[in-house]
Amino acid sequence: MEERFSGAVLKRSQGGSEKRPTMGEIGLNHFAPYLMNRIMARWNSNMAEELREYDMTTAKMRALAILSISSSVSINELSVFAVTEQSTMSRTLDSLEQQGFIRRQPRAEDMRVRDVSITEDGRAAFEKLWPTMYDLLLQMFDGVEEAEYRAFIATLHKVLHNIRKHEI
Repeated sequence: MEERFSGAVLKRSQGGSEKRPTMGEIGLNHFAPYLMNRIMARWNSNMAEELREYDMTTAKMRALAILSISSSVSINELSVFAVTEQSTMSRTLDSLEQQGFIRRQPRAEDMRVRDVSITEDGRAAFEKLWPTMYDLLLQMFDGVEEAEYRAFIATLHKVLHNIRKHEI
C-alpha cells in the first residue's frame, strides 16, 4: 500500500474544532488496529498449521500455556487470559480433561467456581509445543532488537490498559 499520510494520526481534540483525519488519509499501513489484526491473524494461522502435528488446537494451546505458568485459575479467568469465549473454553477444557491434560475441581471457598490446573501429562504436552511457539515468536520479531521489543511490549500494555474490560 502506498504511503500517503504525513500528519499526526493521534490528533487529540483541543475543543472539538479540529478535523479528524479520514481512514483514506491515514491509510491501513498507519492504522494500528488493522496492523494488529493482520499480525495476529497471521500468527494464529501459522500456529494452527504447526499445532496440527500435535493434534492440538489454538484454544487448547492457549489454555495449556496459561496453565503452565499458573497454579490454577477459574474458567472465567482462563477465558479472559486465552481471549476465548467462555463457551468455547468450556468445550476446550472438556477435551483437555478427556486427554488427561487438565483437571477441574470446585474451589474450596466457593463450590460454584471450578479451578482448572494442568496435569503432568498436560505440562509435558505443552513442553513439546513450546519450542514451536518460541521459534514463531523469534520469526515474528526477526530484525527487532531487544530494546525495541521491550518498548513495544510497554506500549502494548498501555493500549491494553486503555481498552480492557477486565482487571486481568
